[in-house]
Amino acid sequence: YIFTHDSIMVGEDGPTHQPVEQLESLRVIPNLKVIRPADEEETKLAWKEVLKRTEGPTALVLSRQNLPHLEKYRGIKEFSRGGYIISHKEKEAPQVVLIASGSEVSIAVKVNLILKVNGTTSRVVSIPDREEFLRQEKKYIEEVLGTKDALRVVIEANTGQGWYQLLNDSYYTVFMKSFGKSAPAQQLADYFGFTPEKIAQKIIQLL
Repeated sequence: YIFTHDSIMVGEDGPTHQPVEQLESLRVIPNLKVIRPADEEETKLAWKEVLKRTEGPTALVLSRQNLPHLEKYRGIKEFSRGGYIISHKEKEAPQVVLIASGSEVSIAVKVNLILKVNGTTSRVVSIPDREEFLRQEKKYIEEVLGTKDALRVVIEANTGQGWYQLLNDSYYTVFMKSFGKSAPAQQLADYFGFTPEKIAQKIIQLL
């Protein structure tokens, strides 16, 4: 299955045409593998997962808006494990771990850059297949998500209930808490708090 227009960011059609709870609804369907890639490279890898899978259907959840091509410094070999570190390796344990899927990964990358300028050590984690990531061994999950002392921040433009399985005592979430609105993407991002600047500012306040 291929689903497109995966968030509020194609906004001119208004809230009746913007998915808010649908992504979480897909994820709870038994035996349905749900992959939400962040860019063209992850989309290619997602198709490989589709072709490999014989035990059930797969849903690819794709964006409609243009997205940047993310740099090649990520651990794409771990893509099949559902989630992996996408940013450069830090020299010390990160203070902040930015977790995102799909089109919000590029937002997390920009937040990461702002935090580094501020002197905050941070990491970006792309989780295109959350349920697959949750099935991994505990050691791998802990390696990706960092120490329990780090502030874990999840950025996803939907209701996001299932992400609480990956959070610790110190966390911040950027989810949708209402239906969308009719407006250009940048206006919607600003209104609902999905701009890198607003997210970074809140994180800095929490540290």
